[in-house]
Amino acid sequence: MFFHVVTDKMNLGAMQVMFKLKDYNGAHIEVKAVEDYKFLNSSYVPVLKQLESANLQKFYFENKLENATKDTTNMKFRNPKYLSILNHLRFYLPEMYPKLHRILFLDDDIVVQKDLTGLWKIDMDGKVNGAVETCFGSFHRYAQYMNFSHPLIKEKFNPKACAWAYGMNFFDLDAWRREKCTEEYHYWQNLNENRTLWKLGTLPPGLITFYSTTKPLDKSWHVLGLGYNPSISMDEIQSAAVVHFNGNMKPWLDIAMTQFKPLWTKHVDYELEFVQACNFGL
Repeated sequence: MFFHVVTDKMNLGAMQVMFKLKDYNGAHIEVKAVEDYKFLNSSYVPVLKQLESANLQKFYFENKLENATKDTTNMKFRNPKYLSILNHLRFYLPEMYPKLHRILFLDDDIVVQKDLTGLWKIDMDGKVNGAVETCFGSFHRYAQYMNFSHPLIKEKFNPKACAWAYGMNFFDLDAWRREKCTEEYHYWQNLNENRTLWKLGTLPPGLITFYSTTKPLDKSWHVLGLGYNPSISMDEIQSAAVVHFNGNMKPWLDIAMTQFKPLWTKHVDYELEFVQACNFGL
């Protein structure tokens, strides 16, 4: 089993040391910095090119009080993390791992509770992205993630199409290369330079890129919302292969929901000295 961990140069040394301190039953762990992938530069990556634009820098980094109080819903999207290259790495997996045929993408705020090898047995039907759908009723439909008053969006997508989640995604990289998904992502990301197709983040361009190439997975593979939704049942959590602390109430913070926190803390090795030095709100 191979784990491919990607961080940035600043955290690379600490990450490498951390993973060397323990044994992983023969699993191989590769830790790299995003800067090691030399093809990820502003001449190739639209998000990096856009970050160089004066308009976008003004949008993100001019911290004016009048802007902060004027539109609180937009404040969420002014967080520069939405344009972080680490956040957008998910669109470059076939180029990062050119020899791989399939890969399991895991966010850093998930806990794996069950064996995931069953994912490799799923017939992907030629699709690229195996993901758990999140829609119910009128919620989490495409209409909530992109601007359907824009003619391009209106023409290409169904506003009632069901959204799916990032966090645990099974990607067929051969199908990805065949369908040219990264090129598709670049096409739409370039069109959205002025943020008229969608606000920000990686889910809207993901929904667009994998619009007709997503295979819905059984919901028990990936249970979401542990970072904001207190009403998730313990039955649902116990039957989940992966639980996801998406939302602000991360399990390592003081504001974590107490009923969900042990799902994460039971895996923390308190014997390690550097862990004891961290303020995990325990």
